[in-house]
Amino acid sequence: MTHLTLQAVTKRFNAAYAVDHVDLSVPDGKLICFLGPSGCGKTTLLRIIAGLETPSSGIVSFAGRDITHLPANQRDFGMVFQSLALFPHMTVAQNIAYPLRLRKTAKIAQSQRVTALLELIQLPHMANRPVTQLSGGQRQRVAIARAIASSPKLLLLDEPLSALDAKLREAMQVEIRLLQQRLGITTIMVTHDQREAMTMADEIVVMEKGRIAQVGKPLDIYRDPVSEFVADFIGLGNILPVTYDGAGGVSLPGGQQILVTPPARVPASASEIRLLIRPEDVCVRIGSDTAGQSQNRLSGTVSFIRDVGASLEATIDCAGFTLTAATTPRETPGLMLGMPVLAELPPHACKLIAARAAH
Repeated sequence: MTHLTLQAVTKRFNAAYAVDHVDLSVPDGKLICFLGPSGCGKTTLLRIIAGLETPSSGIVSFAGRDITHLPANQRDFGMVFQSLALFPHMTVAQNIAYPLRLRKTAKIAQSQRVTALLELIQLPHMANRPVTQLSGGQRQRVAIARAIASSPKLLLLDEPLSALDAKLREAMQVEIRLLQQRLGITTIMVTHDQREAMTMADEIVVMEKGRIAQVGKPLDIYRDPVSEFVADFIGLGNILPVTYDGAGGVSLPGGQQILVTPPARVPASASEIRLLIRPEDVCVRIGSDTAGQSQNRLSGTVSFIRDVGASLEATIDCAGFTLTAATTPRETPGLMLGMPVLAELPPHACKLIAARAAH
């Protein structure tokens, strides 16, 4: 079942398009991430869904009802802002109860709901503590509890984790995801962090210049991006200019032929194409190719190594381009700077994508 539908939604600020003819269906009970660089329109789109911005054109529907011009306070959506916007003069319990007070919920029902939510966010012992005395992660949980206190039909999160340090941020990603799954509440989250989107989302909506570049499951977008922009934004990737040979293969800048399986399908709309291979798919072998370069095996020299203990990230200089390979000390023991290596590109891991449009 589709709960939220956007049809040709557009938002102009003077002559500039912040959101440009967006069509999207958000299924019930899923967590969707709007992902993209700063200025791509993701927060504006979220604010249109929330009712905080009115689209210049297009239709926003929820549960079959047109809500395009419905005021925000009548939409029954919960929202957590980047700043969290908690009330500093109130306790934790008072903050959570605030939306229930606005709705004139009975005092007993308020108290029961607040108690249940404090248990849900694992802060029952902090009910009477001022929010100013909480840690960043605790404030985050209180903001989410307040947003879901009135049992909204949709939860909207606008970069809610951006102010947290890296370790806490990763812990909160898991916590929010588990909470969302437990409640079964349809959730839309804005982020510019692709790792966050990959960790949390059922589906990712990648945005570029106000438009949707690709929609899909995180792994599908990572493994099968539709364009150079998406490939570059989702994870690390080797994106190499190639020439199509017309027979299912491609050649690299140095002239080496690369086999792609299944046989290469050049994107129909592409004037130029790129070869994408993820660093973890590049196989590194120490030594040089005495028999000459064989298909999908490239000679190179290690020019940089980033060693983070459990994994290694090696930059390999080849003829006319560089490759990044992700490996481990166990797979490539003794790997050092300046060392000659062979980089193998498995044909099944090589993808052809449309080149990024020239600006």
